[in-house]
Amino acid sequence: MREGSRALAKPILSQPTVVEKTIPGAAGAPDVLVFVINADPAVLRPAILHIHGGGFFAGSATSGLADLQVQAKALDCTIVTVEYRLAPETPFPGALEDNYAALRWLYHNAEGLGVDRTRVALQGESAGGGHAAMLALAARERGEVPLCFQSLIFPMLDDRTGSSRQPADHIGTFLWTRELNVLGWSCLLGAPPGGQAVAAGASPARAADLSGLPPTFIAVGDLDLFVEEDIAFASRLIAAGVATELLVAPGAPHGFQMLGPNSRISRRFHLAHLNAFARAFDRHEFFEVPEAAPRAAPTTGA
Repeated sequence: MREGSRALAKPILSQPTVVEKTIPGAAGAPDVLVFVINADPAVLRPAILHIHGGGFFAGSATSGLADLQVQAKALDCTIVTVEYRLAPETPFPGALEDNYAALRWLYHNAEGLGVDRTRVALQGESAGGGHAAMLALAARERGEVPLCFQSLIFPMLDDRTGSSRQPADHIGTFLWTRELNVLGWSCLLGAPPGGQAVAAGASPARAADLSGLPPTFIAVGDLDLFVEEDIAFASRLIAAGVATELLVAPGAPHGFQMLGPNSRISRRFHLAHLNAFARAFDRHEFFEVPEAAPRAAPTTGA
């Protein structure tokens, strides 16, 4: 279900550069398509591996390219975003292995990309935030790629939300609901969510040990279905000794900053996100939000 996301994508900007590459996947898996933004072997920069959202069963890396170009320019970094395989056609751990293959490729090709191997970070939104959290746990366990930071924007972390655990009635009523959450996790897991038989590493909130993960930024709205699981995850990171910043935006549902990008609360949210990366990358902090990429022109037809 990528076509709808691609149709709504903002036009790619003329700069920074965007290069499409096909890289080797995990052993026995297909190759992986990635988009590399702002790479230059002559300039050493930090890097972000970005993972798009879409409830595990939808979305496309192409839909966010223009916004990632703006971010790469603002932070003077390289960004690689992954077109991972979607569920239910590819259940867990297919997408995790695609994302891990992209992370290894980024790390091992750092010299040719102009990437500083000591400053490699993860970023994801919604289901992409869940995938990023899964990837950080896998990277910790496999010990091949050190991470300096992870940014989880309203991340989808716990398969029990909306199935075996119900949030307050006023939470999760807009855009991403309990019913959609059950659908998304069912697609990823290949089984009903909320039970005992969930594959290790598939639901980050179920991880018994969060120690040794990179410094983390988590941001979510207080009306988002994920607010309780995100706050709980942040609390567990802190208890495990992981430097953690948590931002809860008042009166904000899931995806609010995409629906109203110029609202005061959205701009504060975006500024905090950029400054978290600025600190992680040893950059100067921002006092205002960089100009956003223009919206895609409206389309007609079915």
